[in-house]
Amino acid sequence: MDRLEEFIREHKITEVECLVPDMSGIARGKIIPAEKLLRILRERGMPLPESVFIQTVTGDYPDQKLINPSNGDVYMIPDNSTVRLVPWYKESTAQIICDAYYADDTPISFSSRYLLKKMIAEYEKRGWKPVVAPELEFYLVAVNTDPDIPLQPPVGRSGRRESGRQAYGIDAVNEFDPIFEDVYDYCEAQNIDIDTLAHEAGAAQIEVNFNHGDPLEVADQAFLFKRTAREVAMRHGVYATFMAQPFQMEPGSAMHIHQSVISLKTGENLFSTPDGQDTRLFEYFVGGMQRYLPCALPMLAPNVNSYRRFGHRVTDSPINVEWGLDNRTCGLRVPVSKPENRRIENRLPGADGNPYLVIAATLACGLMGLLEEIEPSVQLRGSAYDKIHSLPTHMFDGLKKFKSNKPLQEMLGEKFIRALVAIKETEYKAYNTVISSWERENLLLNV
Repeated sequence: MDRLEEFIREHKITEVECLVPDMSGIARGKIIPAEKLLRILRERGMPLPESVFIQTVTGDYPDQKLINPSNGDVYMIPDNSTVRLVPWYKESTAQIICDAYYADDTPISFSSRYLLKKMIAEYEKRGWKPVVAPELEFYLVAVNTDPDIPLQPPVGRSGRRESGRQAYGIDAVNEFDPIFEDVYDYCEAQNIDIDTLAHEAGAAQIEVNFNHGDPLEVADQAFLFKRTAREVAMRHGVYATFMAQPFQMEPGSAMHIHQSVISLKTGENLFSTPDGQDTRLFEYFVGGMQRYLPCALPMLAPNVNSYRRFGHRVTDSPINVEWGLDNRTCGLRVPVSKPENRRIENRLPGADGNPYLVIAATLACGLMGLLEEIEPSVQLRGSAYDKIHSLPTHMFDGLKKFKSNKPLQEMLGEKFIRALVAIKETEYKAYNTVISSWERENLLLNV
C-alpha cells in the first residue's frame, strides 16, 4: 500500500487500471480514480465477480458449478511490485496487476497468476529457483474488420506489402521502424525488460526476446507486452496479432520458453556440471517434459487455431517432444551455452498462450520429472520430423489427454483442471457451430 500510494503521489496519477489476467490471458478488471482506489484498499479490496475467471475468449461462461452458486464477489488485491505507468495516455494513468482472493483470504485456485506462484513455491520449498526467458513472436497485419476475409501484411514505409519471407532482415524491420520505436519507448516506460527484436520468417512477423528472470516477473512482462504491442500497432493504423497461425501459408507464431533451475543456496545452475556435462537433474527435467507436456498441451496451445501451427517446417514448428543439442526440429532444444547458462528451450507453446499458464505448465512438467526421476529418451541427432507426430492434433484430443492425466491433476489442482477444461470445451462447442469459408467454397455446389 505504501509503495502504491507513493507512486500515485509521485506521478500525480489520476486513474489506475487494476488488471487481472483471466484464463485466456485477457486483461480484465476495473479502472478506478486514484484517490478512490487508495480509500478502497484501506478497507478491503476491490470486489469483482468470481465468474470473470472462467469467462471464455468469446465472452461466454461454462457450467457455473465451477464457482459459488451465487456468483459472489472476490477481491482484487494489487501486487504493489507491478505498478507501472500506462505510457500511451495523455492523462497520468497507472496500471497494476492484482491477485484475487475470497473473503476468507483464500486465493482463487483457477487464477492463472496464482497457479504460477504455486509452481514457483513448489521449487522454492525444495531449495530450487527456476529461471525463465520467453521468445514471443507476433505478426503485424493490415486492419481487417471482416473475419471472412484472409489477413494481409500491412503496407510499410516503402508503400508496399512484404511479399516474401525476410528472416532477420534489417531493412524489413525498418519498414515499420516508427512502430518499433514506440514499442521500445513504451516498454522502457513500463520496465518491460525486452532484449532483442528481430524479423522472423513470416511476412511482417516479429520476434521479441525477453531477458532471463524470475518466472512471475517475466510472465507479468509478457502479459503487459502483448497489450502494449497491440496498442502501439493500432496507433499506427495496423494490428498486432498473437494468433498461433494467422496465415494459411505463412509460419506460425510461438512463445518459446527457455528455462533453467538454480540452487537457492549457492546460485549455481543445477543443469550442468562445472565442466559442462549434463546433470541428473537436467536429464530428469527433460524426461518430465517429454512425458507430461503432450498431456498439458491445452495450457500451451489453448485455442482451436493453436493446433494449425504444429508441423509448419518453415520455422521448425514441433511435432513431438524429441530433444537435442541446438536442434530446432525438436520440441525440446538445448542451446549451446556455457555451463552457468545451461537451459532447455520448450518450443511447443504458441504465442496465443496465457504467459502465466505457459510458464506454469513447463515448470510443472519439469518438476514432475525431477520428483519422479524420469529418464529422458536418447538425445536426437538428426531431424525430429523423421520421428512420429506425437502431439495432439486438435483441441478435443488435447483436452481429452489433459483431463485424464492423474499426475497433472495432483500437481496443478483438480479445480484448476476442471475450470480450464470447461472453458475450452465451451469454446470448442462455439467454434463447431461456425460454418467456415472452406465449407462454403468446396461443399456448396459440389456435394
